[in-house]
Amino acid sequence: MQPTKAYSAATPAAPLAPTTILRRDVGAHDVLIDVLFCGICHSDLHQVKDDFGGATFPMVPGHEIVGKVAGVGDQVTKFKLGDLVGVGCIADADGTCGECRADHEECCPNLSYVFNSKDRHTGGTTYGGFSQSIVIEERFVLRMPKNLDPAAAAPLLCGGITTYSPLRHWKVGKGQRVGVIGLGGLGHLAVKFARALGASVAVFTTSEGKRDDALKLGADEVIVSTDPEAMKRHAGTFDFILDTVSGEHDINAYLWLLKRDGTVTLVGLPPKPLSVRAFPLIVGRKSLSGSNIGGIKETQEMLDFCSEHGITADVETLPIQKVNEAFARLEKGDVKFRFVLDMASLRD
Repeated sequence: MQPTKAYSAATPAAPLAPTTILRRDVGAHDVLIDVLFCGICHSDLHQVKDDFGGATFPMVPGHEIVGKVAGVGDQVTKFKLGDLVGVGCIADADGTCGECRADHEECCPNLSYVFNSKDRHTGGTTYGGFSQSIVIEERFVLRMPKNLDPAAAAPLLCGGITTYSPLRHWKVGKGQRVGVIGLGGLGHLAVKFARALGASVAVFTTSEGKRDDALKLGADEVIVSTDPEAMKRHAGTFDFILDTVSGEHDINAYLWLLKRDGTVTLVGLPPKPLSVRAFPLIVGRKSLSGSNIGGIKETQEMLDFCSEHGITADVETLPIQKVNEAFARLEKGDVKFRFVLDMASLRD
């Protein structure tokens, strides 16, 4: 076991603080990664606060990791020293179940996330990317495109795949009208992806002040969702709507906006159950669905798509020493659009 500098939360009420954790030694199929950048996702905040229960402390968050290969096991074939690589949400999966064989490791019944999950290698708990280094099996390491800024590409490893996967699954493309609810860390990436896929994109927001940002990101239209007349004018006009909002909201208002056989897909995590009425679903044979990240193969496909289209997140980069400030601002919605931690500040 090797000591590694990190930032951890001791309890749900405690601020993140410097600590030292132990990483396992590099095994035959393992890759040792020196962490360069790590994105801050809203789910990091949820886990640190134990919003959904069952969290394990002390906790080292972080699952949008970009770094350089600093060591490889003797059976590793895909990566070499110095390669720029990424690690997302997935740290382990059994590799043998039907989900893994179908390249959907994110649905594996024995899935381990990169933090706050059981670590079969150590018998303890997995620790995330708010750390100096991380050891991951080769099959869960991703090749990062060299033409993308590594800090701005870090949020692609969760925020990117979370929005890309449902757009691809529901075959969003040319000739379709797509709505994106919310223009935060997920929503701004969804706009970029939907536009690159050739769809006409509308952003739903409660804030008129986000109109200019939405249009700059590639949206064709901005709809203020608190304006009943504006919403009514768009009834029955959308093929697909991606809901990125983690706060309480009325999902029924958006179901009315779908065309026949249209779909609203949830990727946000509202803290309370949504109240769904039957009528807006059955009129027009509409669907309400959910989506959660994606498998390793699809995540690499997403990164390659971003390389081809020049897509990264709009980020504010901070040293790790300001992580608590970043969490406080994230909770208030004071970020445009993603925070990324510069982990060189931890080594320094």
